[in-house]
Amino acid sequence: MATLLSFLLLFSLSSCFCFCFIITTQGAFSESQSYIKLPITEKLITHLHFYYHDIRNDKNPTVVQIIDTPKNVPNGFGTTFVMDDAMTEGPELSSKEIGRAQGLFGLASLHDLGMAMLTNFVFSEGKYAGSTLSMLGRNPISEQNREMPIVGGTGVFRFATGYAVANSVTSISTQEHFVVEYNITIYH
Repeated sequence: MATLLSFLLLFSLSSCFCFCFIITTQGAFSESQSYIKLPITEKLITHLHFYYHDIRNDKNPTVVQIIDTPKNVPNGFGTTFVMDDAMTEGPELSSKEIGRAQGLFGLASLHDLGMAMLTNFVFSEGKYAGSTLSMLGRNPISEQNREMPIVGGTGVFRFATGYAVANSVTSISTQEHFVVEYNITIYH
């Protein structure tokens, strides 16, 4: 009987200690939590439309090749670029700039012209100023209506998911100035 009472007393003390430890630990954790307020409204669906401009010239390039591959590799496989492209409301570079498309892309297919892209759309104008969207995916550049996933965002677009459809604007593009139209649908 004394053994049972000792066990129960020890069990009660250890349970109380664990409970107090959990309460203390949770209290300490909550004091160091982020002060970012999460949206409490229902999620929105937002459609965005803009153009971005790859400038590949010697004066003011917005795309720079950072890795080259041997000449015997098909489709330039492995060639990698970094970009900081203007995003505009219209297809002309003189159109109002709404942000920058910044990121990396590389030729990632031995069989066709498929790129792996990591792009952050950084908005600097209007109600989305200060917000970003992140796109990560395969871009089969020789096709029209190329669909890529939107995998996140910041600011107004926190917790964003969705997709982007890219189309090359070949009617006004040149070797030195390549224009891409983006239609993006996001859930945030």
